[in-house]
Amino acid sequence: MNNPEKILEIKNMHTAFRIKDEYYDAVDDVSIDLYRNEILAIVGESGCGKSTLATTVMGLHNLNYTKISGEVNFKGRNLVGISEEEYNKIRGGEIGMIFQDPLASLNPLMRIGEQIEEALFYHTDLDKEGRKKKTLELLDEVGIINPERTYRQFPHQLSGGMRQRVIIAIALSCNPEILIADEPTTALDVTIQAQILDLMEDLQKEINAGIMLITHDLGVVSQTADRVAVMYAGEIVEIAPVEELFNNPKHPYTRSLLNSIPQMDNDEEELHVIQGIVPSLKNLPREGCRFSSRIPWIPKEAHEKSPKMHDLGNGHFVRCTCWKTFHFEDEKEVN
Repeated sequence: MNNPEKILEIKNMHTAFRIKDEYYDAVDDVSIDLYRNEILAIVGESGCGKSTLATTVMGLHNLNYTKISGEVNFKGRNLVGISEEEYNKIRGGEIGMIFQDPLASLNPLMRIGEQIEEALFYHTDLDKEGRKKKTLELLDEVGIINPERTYRQFPHQLSGGMRQRVIIAIALSCNPEILIADEPTTALDVTIQAQILDLMEDLQKEINAGIMLITHDLGVVSQTADRVAVMYAGEIVEIAPVEELFNNPKHPYTRSLLNSIPQMDNDEEELHVIQGIVPSLKNLPREGCRFSSRIPWIPKEAHEKSPKMHDLGNGHFVRCTCWKTFHFEDEKEVN
């Protein structure tokens, strides 16, 4: 990108959840930027903190059970600590979100038209007639063939793909500058997935937004993303442009994820399995390399005591020094 415009700056973000009387960071000192007209993918296993990162940016956590610190800078203002009333002016208007489960996100007792118009009521000056006209235009834009009929329907009357299109219409209704998509294609079949991803890309170009795409699907990432941030156990362990990450992955976790993708041209090769599991929030190691327990054949001295992000050039950053000596267990050690 030539002189990209930064529209979101996350600095040293911590999101901690209360378990009994203690707080534990699910997002631990994360710093990352989002630029206009880019799709930034956040990838990792379930439980790595990527959805928590998204919901923190949206201000969706109950502060009776959550502690949030750091900065979420948007338009020269830190959103961390602002009131719910102030957040409501931004959320759904300037920052939109596509949720993972459209059926759970839509009100089952409200017609589709009413639910889209609700966002327009709070964030625009359109009158009732103008809101209906805009809603029908949005339904048409997201590829719904009969907008008038869908406008009158309830969520249970729509297919999964159509419900997801409605969620996208709601998220885009006020031309947001930032769009956060949390696993937007998880519950959909492969054909509908492709349609939804194409739709998101087309609409993003129209509104010049920055998209933060939360996913565990590396196939989706390779198709759509401009940059990729890999999360593990609450930390970002690698950031790179998408081609660089797929062609030249560095961190052992990134390499392990990519090695776990089934290869269509090799039927005989066994599927690579990453040893161990993501530690629970309570048992997460807070010192040293958090991935070290899952690559026990790599010597302890290869890891940093306090792993930092290292700049490899061309927008490529990697955490810890263990990548320099990493090899898969069945390979020879790198000299």
